[in-house]
Amino acid sequence: MALILSSIGYSMFTIAVYQMFSWLQAKTRILWLNPMLLTVLALIGCLLLAKVNYQVYQESTQLLSYLLEPAVVILGYPLYQQLASIRKQWKQITLLLTLATTVAISVSYLITVMLIEMSAIAVSLSLKSITTAIGLALTEQLNGNSAITAFAIILAGLFGAIWGIKWLNFIGVSSANAQGLAIGAASHALGTATVSQLSYQHAAYSSLALILSATITAVIAPGLIHYLSIML
Repeated sequence: MALILSSIGYSMFTIAVYQMFSWLQAKTRILWLNPMLLTVLALIGCLLLAKVNYQVYQESTQLLSYLLEPAVVILGYPLYQQLASIRKQWKQITLLLTLATTVAISVSYLITVMLIEMSAIAVSLSLKSITTAIGLALTEQLNGNSAITAFAIILAGLFGAIWGIKWLNFIGVSSANAQGLAIGAASHALGTATVSQLSYQHAAYSSLALILSATITAVIAPGLIHYLSIML
């Protein structure tokens, strides 16, 4: 009974904090007041002040984690709506995302190795632009650091969600389809959830990039990182 009450309490508190920051952003229209970022920071502070072990909090909020799975499925609806358009471009999109994924992994890995000469950290940072589950699984397979991978994935999602569209507009990328692909490939689910509020095109192409980039990374990352490590 105590465990159930604890789970309900932590979950309700987390939802309340997120809703508060969502209201704040809607009220102020300030982009960097991202509800996800502020909720994470607020929860960290609360757990530290209350001296609550993170393991206890994680176990108590498992229900919220389970709810993420059906929530992600919802992103498939705008993808279905744009299916006819996507079918006409699927070859170009797949080729583009394969190239982008290869470049992103390679550049991140090579720069990290050149700067700090630690392969485990290089592996972890090179897997920052995919969903957490796949990123952590690949990190363990490639002897990376799971904690660094998780942190890098969160940062990639937050940066894309907060500044992604502004940056794309600044460099002249104004197409909803192109913006969706860029955010989905670079900032995974968090970025996709954010740009989905802009239009169905953003939502569809970002969801597509999220799925394809994760699949492509899972296929090519082990061989590519092994090749890069040998080359260096």
